[in-house]
Amino acid sequence: MIDVVMPQLGEDVTEATVQQWLVQEGAYVTREQTLLVVSTDKADTEIPSPCDGRVVAIVAPVGAKVPKEGLLARIDDTAT
Repeated sequence: MIDVVMPQLGEDVTEATVQQWLVQEGAYVTREQTLLVVSTDKADTEIPSPCDGRVVAIVAPVGAKVPKEGLLARIDDTAT
């Protein structure tokens, strides 16, 4: 199981808001495929998948404020 976490988006950025999920739970994704879009007061950013696998849980819903390194989703990297 791989955790998808909020990356460091900027030197002064401590959190971002989930704007849109581009995948649903149960979807198979590939490494570097865009999973969701988050926004800060400065910019919108696409968050890619860290691996191939199946999205088993979307933890942060649209509108949620997620801190740096906060959990966004979980991907089963053993799924085919």
